[in-house]
Amino acid sequence: MHTGSAVLQLLVAGIGTGSIYALIALGFNVVFKSTGAMNFAQGEWVVMGGMTSALLFAATNNILLACLAAVLIIIVVGIVSERLVIWPLRRPNALLITLVSIGLAICTRSLVMLVLGKKPVGYPGFSSTATLEVAGITVQTQTLWIIGVTLVFLIAMHLFFERSIMGKALRAAAADRDAAAIVGVRVETTVMLSFAIAALAGALAGAIITPLTLSSYDQGAMFGFKGFSAAMLGGVGSLPGAIVGGLALGLLEAFGSFYISSDFKDAIAFAVLLLILFVRPSGFLGRADVVKV
Repeated sequence: MHTGSAVLQLLVAGIGTGSIYALIALGFNVVFKSTGAMNFAQGEWVVMGGMTSALLFAATNNILLACLAAVLIIIVVGIVSERLVIWPLRRPNALLITLVSIGLAICTRSLVMLVLGKKPVGYPGFSSTATLEVAGITVQTQTLWIIGVTLVFLIAMHLFFERSIMGKALRAAAADRDAAAIVGVRVETTVMLSFAIAALAGALAGAIITPLTLSSYDQGAMFGFKGFSAAMLGGVGSLPGAIVGGLALGLLEAFGSFYISSDFKDAIAFAVLLLILFVRPSGFLGRADVVKV
C-alpha cells in the first residue's frame, strides 16, 4: 500500500475507534461532573448495549428498531442502577460512589452473562455495502456510521448542556452543588440524569461497534479501561476533553498497531494512562474553570 494511502487508512480507522472511546469517556465525564466520582460500570453498559441490540435484532430483524430499543432499555438500567445503588447512600462522597460503582460493574457483568449468555453475538452493519472506496482507500461503511452517529450525538449533547434548562441545571449542580440547591436545582435529579446520559452514551457505543467487533459479556472491563484512559487523556470532567482524549487514543492505537505491532494495541492505553498520570494528571483540557450558567 502507498504510504499516503496507508496513513489515510489509519486515520479513518483511528477516528472510528476513537469515536467509540469518546462516547465511553463522555459517560465517565458526565458522571464525574455531577458526583466527582468515576463510574466503572460504564464499560458494562457498552457490552449490555451491544448484546441487547443483537438479541433484539435476532427477534425483529430490524437493525434500527433493535438499536433504539436497546438504547432505551440501557437508559432505564442506568436510571434504576442510580436509584438502587447511589441514591440510598446516606453520605455519598466521590470515593464511596467510585467503590460502589465497581460493585455495580461486577453485578452488571454477572447479570449480562446470566441473561444474555456467554456466547459472542453480533449483527450486520447498518449499510448493505460492507466497504467503500474513498480517496483511493478501502473504508468499512460501519466505521463511517460510527463516526457520523458519534458526531451527531456529541452535537446533541453540546446543545443539551448549552441550551436546555435541564442541561444548565446539571452544569450548575456540577459547578457548585450547594449553590445550585439554594436556587432550586434538585441535585438528586441531576445525578440521576447524569447516569441516564452515561448509560445512553455507553449503549450507543455498544450498538454501533458490535457489527465490527461482536459483543461478549467479558469485554466490559477493557471498554471501561479504554474509556477511562481517554477521559484521563482529555481531562476528567471536561466534555470536550472526552472527544479529544477518545480521538487521540484511537489514533495512537491505530498508528501504534501498524508501525510497532498489533500485539501492543491494548498496551498503548496502559502506557498513555501512566504517562498522563506522571506528566499531566489533569489531561489536555482538564483544568479548573469557573462556569457561569
